[in-house]
Amino acid sequence: MTELLFLGIIIAAVLAFFNRDRIKNRFFPDKQRNYTMDDKFNSDKRDREKEIDELLSKMGKNGINDLSARDRKRLDELSKK
Repeated sequence: MTELLFLGIIIAAVLAFFNRDRIKNRFFPDKQRNYTMDDKFNSDKRDREKEIDELLSKMGKNGINDLSARDRKRLDELSKK
């Protein structure tokens, strides 16, 4: 019985070691990912571009008629920035 307990502790320690980055990010996330104003601007710009790309790909072959009213409004907002 003690051998199984010892083996279980070793396996748990090995698994924790190999997943330490995931565990750290899960329980101790970075509070501030953008350290400078430029980083914040570039991060926001990438997020806007990603959202625009998703909306444009949603339009597909049939054009703007594939988008809902909410999606059209959001695309207009993003294109004005």
